[in-house]
Amino acid sequence: MEELYTCEQIAKRYGVKVATVWKWIRNKKLNAVRIGRLYRIRAADVKNFERR
Repeated sequence: MEELYTCEQIAKRYGVKVATVWKWIRNKKLNAVRIGRLYRIRAADVKNFERR
């Protein structure tokens, strides 16, 4: 099973606020999977985000 990260984990990783991560998701800069009301980010999507 692929590793999934929370928005909070991504925010901590990049030193930004969670709201900034939500903005990246809304603006399609970071792909995310929506599970109910929560977003999860796949490890592969994090790698793609870092390449940009």
